[in-house]
Amino acid sequence: MTLPTGTVTFLFTDIEGSSKLWEQDPEVMSRALAEHNALLRRVIEAHRGYIFKLWGDAVYAAFDTAIEALNAAIEAQQELMRRPWETPEPLRVRMALHTGVAEIRDGDYFGPTLNRCARLLSAAHGGQILLSAATEELVRDALPKDVSLRSLGYHRLKDLQRPEQIYQVIHPQLPAEFSSLRTLNAVPNNLPIQLTSFIGREREMREVKELLKQTRLLTLTGSGGCGKTRLALQVAADLLEEYPDGIWFVDLSVLADPALVPSTVAATLGIHEEPGRPALTTLAEALKPRTLLLILDNCEHLVTACAQLAETLLRTCPTLKILATSREALGIAGEVAWRVPSLSLPQPHELTHPDSLARITRYEAIRLFIERAEAASPEFRVTPQNIRAIAQICQRLDGIPLAIELAAARVKALSVEQIAARLDDRFRLLTGGSRTALPRQQTLRAMMDWSYELLNERERTLFRRLSTFAGGFTLEAAEAICADEQIPVHEIMDLLLNLVSKSLVVFSDEDARYRLLETVRQYARDKLLETGEAVQVRTRHRDWFLALAERAESALQGPDQALWLKRLELEHDNLRAALEWSSTDPETGLRLASALWLFWYLRGYVSEGREWLKQFLEKAPEAPSSLRAKALYGASMLARAQDDYALATKLLEESLALYRAAKDNRGVALALGNLGIIAFARGDYARATKLHEESLEHFRQLHDKIGIASALSELGNVALYQNDLERAERLLEESLALSRAAQDDQGIALALRRLGAVLFQKGERARAKALLQESLELYRGLGAVPGLASVFNSLGMVALQEGDLQRAGTLLRQSLAHYRDVGDKWHIALCLDRLAQVAAAQGDWKRAVRLMGAEEALREAIGAPLPPSEHAGHEQTLTKAHEHLDEESFAAAWADGYAMKFEEAIAYALSEEPSAL
Repeated sequence: MTLPTGTVTFLFTDIEGSSKLWEQDPEVMSRALAEHNALLRRVIEAHRGYIFKLWGDAVYAAFDTAIEALNAAIEAQQELMRRPWETPEPLRVRMALHTGVAEIRDGDYFGPTLNRCARLLSAAHGGQILLSAATEELVRDALPKDVSLRSLGYHRLKDLQRPEQIYQVIHPQLPAEFSSLRTLNAVPNNLPIQLTSFIGREREMREVKELLKQTRLLTLTGSGGCGKTRLALQVAADLLEEYPDGIWFVDLSVLADPALVPSTVAATLGIHEEPGRPALTTLAEALKPRTLLLILDNCEHLVTACAQLAETLLRTCPTLKILATSREALGIAGEVAWRVPSLSLPQPHELTHPDSLARITRYEAIRLFIERAEAASPEFRVTPQNIRAIAQICQRLDGIPLAIELAAARVKALSVEQIAARLDDRFRLLTGGSRTALPRQQTLRAMMDWSYELLNERERTLFRRLSTFAGGFTLEAAEAICADEQIPVHEIMDLLLNLVSKSLVVFSDEDARYRLLETVRQYARDKLLETGEAVQVRTRHRDWFLALAERAESALQGPDQALWLKRLELEHDNLRAALEWSSTDPETGLRLASALWLFWYLRGYVSEGREWLKQFLEKAPEAPSSLRAKALYGASMLARAQDDYALATKLLEESLALYRAAKDNRGVALALGNLGIIAFARGDYARATKLHEESLEHFRQLHDKIGIASALSELGNVALYQNDLERAERLLEESLALSRAAQDDQGIALALRRLGAVLFQKGERARAKALLQESLELYRGLGAVPGLASVFNSLGMVALQEGDLQRAGTLLRQSLAHYRDVGDKWHIALCLDRLAQVAAAQGDWKRAVRLMGAEEALREAIGAPLPPSEHAGHEQTLTKAHEHLDEESFAAAWADGYAMKFEEAIAYALSEEPSAL
């Protein structure tokens, strides 16, 4: 059966008191639940309903017509009541029906209609069937014989939206009398009606409810607009039954005088002040016997007064609890502060998934944008074409609900792509919120102004300066860059902690780093520009990160390589910001880029690194020759990584000339070695050997163990691809020993990987696998993308040799994906050849030939012939393909592969579909 679409009637059911029944006898309850589910499924399907979800003891069903849903509910209740249950008490099932439009994704329904039905169900009692007004209107003229509907009046449901007229089904064989409905009407409260739906926050709701069981003062903290108030109200609505004396909401946002806090709370609760007595004393005495929850909303500008009120009430009133919302905690004993997170957001990789529309619309931030956009413009539609722009908007707005709602309102005049493109000027764009909202909630800038004005002058100064950081920062960096005569270094930590407590800076325990949400950072940056401090602070930022990069440069060659790679990765956004600022001082930019080339190479940021080095080499022609030699060398390494051999050779030769002129033997050795690597890639093994031997001699003269190990490793690699396995093994064993002695993880991993390949060629597969696995773990620790790609490649060939074709294909595709990310075309060609061998082993001859055709085109384009070590496997695949395909089929498949564009060939190789184009 297909899911009902359009206007759908939903039937929601669950078992009242099921937790108690599970505790009494889990085994009996398990059988009873299975019987319950089977009964409901039979009845619902008999009335042409569709059960789309079972959740615990809840059943969710959809119907094309309201009358079928009603008949199913009545029949199900009758059968449930007649059934002799094994449980200590009969199962009492409550039911609710509501009709409306819902969105379908992946066989499930989403939208406000379902939320409303769930809230209606929560108001019911076991054995009771409730209908919304929308459903009643559809069935009133078609009710079965003996069935009537009793109006229970208007009730506010726990979604805090408009009151709902609720009806109860009356049938001779069903109970008719129940206690009052479990709605907001049942318990005293002043929870305000909400004009929009509440999106998501299921996990946060659970956590906050659990915390309220453990503490009497819970403060929800977070930046402006993050949804503190709305979360507090929704939690309160769900907990009404636990507070017989009610839940009372006190909005302090418009209150300016701290002295008026107690009297404002008293007035909200209807407690009259007594002449000559402090309002707080009167309030405390009046509340002493009551069991209630007091919500103090927007405490940040009245923190001290709210703290005094809370402390007094909690000491005096033993059954009172307080739920506060504030941009900073109240700071009294017994308080639990809980930061309200941003709405959930999709990860970047999900935006490129073929099923991205279904995946991305599951996230809370995306759902909020869509719902508010549809409310703002009924013509608005989500499509596969605009979903990525929606995701980009939500990500750049940090998942902040208020900011997303303001952006969604703009769909009345702008496309989502236009909104996304204008977010660099978000404080101009995101205006025009609800006219009835507080002024600070009508625009994004007003929201930030409110927080900024609550800071003292030194906090404001530090806040502005922190905008210089991109992607986060450490306390050490903040002290070095933000301190000066205005703010001494010893004050930075306390001021920073103040900004954290006021929800303007986020602290992560995992890595002891601080960050500003991007919206907050943009506001702080604007304030920094207004003060005229930007040049001075950004220059200090650039110089500090230049010093960090130059410390890392030498450390990346030693035993702490993994540590420094991780640190540079964490600071990569800051390093980019420093490079951007260096555009006015290209020599300093050249120093910074030269220090980072190895990090870029190892972590796969090859294209980015090439662009920075090219830019600064062009802008700083008069830089010192030693600096230019180093920069040219780094640029050549990155060019070589992408198989741009002509440019890499040119750059290396320029670098080599400068190193020779300066008599820099280490530079000469490095340049010669990399010229040897290029000669190897081009298939000129004799020249490669000569250059590596010359490089080795220079390193020996310098007594440079790491350099010697590297040169030996390259010589071993050349021997491997010449099929001189004995020489390769000897050279690589020596390289491995030296690398271990020098604690050079990169060198160890490389030697292990190459030695594993040698042993694999010699047929020593067990030892080869052990070495490759050790290499893989080292590369994982380093986060070195090229190394990981190489090991996956070698392990894939081991799996192929062992006949594990599925694993071989998976590993080789992983290798190919990594090489694609760094743009290494030489190894991409190798992956295509080896994946062709896997396809041949699987009997997919057309796929094998297409891959080899694509490989041939790529090798011709980059000038990289097939290495001798690969000839045997390549020729065997070709020969067998000719045997299994007729001449015409072979030629057509080869032509298909050869004609593929580079990106098409990679996509085809990464696909797992047999013979797919």
